[in-house]
Amino acid sequence: MELRTMVVTVESGEQDTVLKVLQIYNQEKSQCFTFEDHEQEERKKLAQLLIKFLERELQPACQVTCLESIRILSRDKHCLDPFTTREGLKTLARHAGIDYSEEVIREIPDLDVILEALKCLCNIVFSSCRAQELTAEARLVVGLTERIKLYNEKKLPHEVKFFDLRLLFLLTALRVDIRQQLAQELRGISLMTDTLELTLGVKWLDPYEVATEGSLPPPLPRQETERAMEILKVLFNITFDSGKREVDEEDAALYRHLGALLRHCLMISADGEDRTEEFHSHTVNLLGNLPLKCLDVLLTPKVRPGSLEYMGVNMDAVSILLDFLERRLDRGHKLKESLTPVLNLLTESARAHRQTRKFLKAKVLPPLRDVKNRPEVGNLLRNKLVRLMTHIDTDVKHCAAEFLFVLCKESVSRFVKYTGYGNAAGLLAARGLMAGGREEGEYSEDEDTDTEEYKEAKPNINPVTGRVEEKLPNPMEGMTEEQKEYEAMKLVNMFDKLSRQQVIQPMGISPSGNLTPLENVVHEMAEERSSSDSDRGLD
Repeated sequence: MELRTMVVTVESGEQDTVLKVLQIYNQEKSQCFTFEDHEQEERKKLAQLLIKFLERELQPACQVTCLESIRILSRDKHCLDPFTTREGLKTLARHAGIDYSEEVIREIPDLDVILEALKCLCNIVFSSCRAQELTAEARLVVGLTERIKLYNEKKLPHEVKFFDLRLLFLLTALRVDIRQQLAQELRGISLMTDTLELTLGVKWLDPYEVATEGSLPPPLPRQETERAMEILKVLFNITFDSGKREVDEEDAALYRHLGALLRHCLMISADGEDRTEEFHSHTVNLLGNLPLKCLDVLLTPKVRPGSLEYMGVNMDAVSILLDFLERRLDRGHKLKESLTPVLNLLTESARAHRQTRKFLKAKVLPPLRDVKNRPEVGNLLRNKLVRLMTHIDTDVKHCAAEFLFVLCKESVSRFVKYTGYGNAAGLLAARGLMAGGREEGEYSEDEDTDTEEYKEAKPNINPVTGRVEEKLPNPMEGMTEEQKEYEAMKLVNMFDKLSRQQVIQPMGISPSGNLTPLENVVHEMAEERSSSDSDRGLD
């Protein structure tokens, strides 16, 4: 149908005629996501007319059809102006049942109308900065939270709940002020934790332990999984800085309660492997936001038949995190986004809890037996992580190195033993530990256990490559002293030329263990010698 014809028909305002025209348009354009430029003005005009038409007293069927047309038009980012006005957004919010006005929320009785209006708002808020600003001013987040509080009392369909949560996620992702408003003024962490608990349908054994049905709980149904993931994303947005600040006992109890629910999320599966992976990914992301002292809930559940026990502690959750890490490593896709959250989480858990660190070390860095291959060669988890230590992405290589360093109790000698000095150099240089030593940390004094194979090969291991190297023939064998001196000076001259041309910069290690240009080291040594000579009265 021609857009001009539609515009004329909608301008006439006769409800039945408009309804028929819009139904035809919606059917034709239901899968349309690209639009012709030459019709842009007509689409804008139609959008203006539909918003005005929607303000009239219409039958629910006509409201739904009109909102479907608005949803289709809102896919065009160049035609959003009619929707991104205070009046236009207020009209859509009223039909979505979330219009906040003087602490009164007007309800739209028809659920299909609510659903279509929510879809329109999601499209518009996602695509328009002006709409994001106006929704913040209109305090739509208050209307959303008021309805979310009633989920336990009202029998709302899954689709309405899902798009409530999707809109809340978009608002908190795109507006810092809404994020802060939800977290602080509206007590959003408590509200969304309760909503997650309701969605998961959990029962509690202890204050921080969820009851499970047998050793293998049933998968979470598809609809509950979809809503749970939206809740996890909202919680991620509003807890983004919680791991970086101190929390009081009341907040700590709230975060531990949330942590116990997240542990349960790790322990259950969703409908299908891909959906389970996505569900666990959002769970891991949120766990990384919790204050460090609240991560102890991962180890809180008692050891029961079928549990993985280590040093008297239930390690089921930590084992699942480790399996999740290895799957992400094997996938090798978008390593920064997929790996850094779980690596950071495991690193901080290992730093904070001795049992977690020892369990992870036993799994990731077992006593060395293979000393013939480089640490980065092979398919063991250690090999995969060591390979990441020289990854092109700085964040990825830093996270991998930091994880292994913590498992080595931040001991340079132990770190080099498992990774090789060449792989370890980046982290050691950044920490000022090139000359060896150890970072300050609260670690036990237990010694690393060496295998007989390692003890036997240790004198022959090249610390740079981390393996036993084949003995190479001496290139200076058969040379006279003059020839050796000539070759040495030739090498010095080559380095000097490269240095002068700034192709390379010779570096040395300062007394503090940091890398520094070699000329600075020489200069400091000359000054020290000059000072020493002056003290002796020498010229």
